[in-house]
Amino acid sequence: MSSPTSILNASLPSAFRQIRIELARERAHPEGAHDIAYVLVAPLDDEGRIDTEVWRQHREACRVARLRPGQATAHGHLVHRRGGSWAFAYEANLPDEAGYHFNEERFVPGEYVSVNEEGRMHPFRVVSVARL
Repeated sequence: MSSPTSILNASLPSAFRQIRIELARERAHPEGAHDIAYVLVAPLDDEGRIDTEVWRQHREACRVARLRPGQATAHGHLVHRRGGSWAFAYEANLPDEAGYHFNEERFVPGEYVSVNEEGRMHPFRVVSVARL
């Protein structure tokens, strides 16, 4: 992973969005958890899916922040893997986390996506999508 560089939002295509996903209801969190979340910066197409072509042209700008209570925010990149899957690759000493079918999922408020954290799949709800 290269070192962080300063990226001006104005230099990015209009497809870029800031996306917040929060832990949805699951056995350990029957009400979900607003403080267990990810904030992504990624390009979305007109249907709310990650735009792979725009991602290829602006990889360094495709970032993720992993938010957990009582822990420092972990920063990383949204990476595209062989076979079309997506993952979060962190700059800190954390294992990569894979998005489950992110290539097919729509990132629009109210939709659900799943993230594989340390071998366990967790549901997340898209709570906001905003222009940069």
